[in-house]
Amino acid sequence: MPPRPLRLIRLPQARHASSHSQPKPLAGITVVSLEQAIAAPFCTRQLADLGARVIKIERPKVGDFARNYDTRVNGLASHFVWTNRSKESLALDLKNPRHHAVLTRLLQKTDVLVQNLAPGAAARLGLSHAALKVQHPSLIVCNISGYGPDGPYRDKKAYDLLIQSEAGMLSVTGTGTEPAKVGISIADISAGSYAYSNILAALLQRASDPARTGRNIDISMLESMVEWMSFPMYYAYGGAAGPMPAGASHAAIYPYGPFATGDGKTVMLGIQNEREWAAFCERVLGRPELVADERFGDNSRRTKNREALRGVIVEAFSSLSAEQVIERLDKASIANASVNDMQGVWDHPQLRARGRWTEVDTPKGRVPALLPPGMDEGDARMEAVPDVGAHNRAILEELGIDEDI
Repeated sequence: MPPRPLRLIRLPQARHASSHSQPKPLAGITVVSLEQAIAAPFCTRQLADLGARVIKIERPKVGDFARNYDTRVNGLASHFVWTNRSKESLALDLKNPRHHAVLTRLLQKTDVLVQNLAPGAAARLGLSHAALKVQHPSLIVCNISGYGPDGPYRDKKAYDLLIQSEAGMLSVTGTGTEPAKVGISIADISAGSYAYSNILAALLQRASDPARTGRNIDISMLESMVEWMSFPMYYAYGGAAGPMPAGASHAAIYPYGPFATGDGKTVMLGIQNEREWAAFCERVLGRPELVADERFGDNSRRTKNREALRGVIVEAFSSLSAEQVIERLDKASIANASVNDMQGVWDHPQLRARGRWTEVDTPKGRVPALLPPGMDEGDARMEAVPDVGAHNRAILEELGIDEDI
């Protein structure tokens, strides 16, 4: 028996939710995203920050699997709360013809379609740019995948750690005793950032095009991560050895990294040029004769002789507290930082002084949220993190469907 068709009513005027009366840069833009995990949700959350209406398509009941990574935020997952505020959740089983028909109708009023499903899944659902462009010529389609739509790796599944490994990131992190990944989902974040910027460029291009032509965008996590690895790649240019893992230090600049102080704490500092090196020797170490020491005569020699120089610095700091070291570094205009844990970041005095915190609603109550970089309170859209399918009824009514699915 063929599936029962959806019963339709007249379409009402589209609504665009906003926290503030001041129009946001992407007000009036509708984004539909078939997203999971981090890369696509991070991209679309940034579009939502700018005022785009983002409709997140999720599996009925279970939703995005990132909802279940942990329960650290009042019972909600930390990754999910971070990447999914200001969105509407529409729960659809896209293998169900009636549910797929809802998405097809929704695409009639969509500006951008984003997806990071498993390789080939979007095409099998008829959601590739090639399948959609005839009926939706102005639609911008952004596909985020591990390795891209062609090439020998096109069908491989990809997770953040695996992309870090393929892109060489693990070869330059850690201490050299064993591979070490970056402690955040950096490959997902890089891909989501390039998806975000490419979508913005496509929207600008479309706005200046009388035909309002859409575009297909393919973002590869591998290519995004390798772009960020360009310094170590050029460092290894022509078959040269790549940077050695240096823990929290820098592989090519020294001194640059953590140094213990006499009170058992650690101070991070960095020297970028010869003027700073001289000031460091004279005003921080109290060893002006080191400026003329041939072992440390320029950055290349300081890097080559880093163990000897480290011993000099640790000895000088051993009689000082971290507070005293930072005071000397500040007076000498040497860049420095505290080594914070997460509680130190929550309580960071600079973020508090600049008013960078606000709050957003979640299904488990209000939680703090950092304002997007470059935006002040009122500039960014900072709305609720949705529950699975929280907007089904409202979206179906908007589409002219007067029944539940």
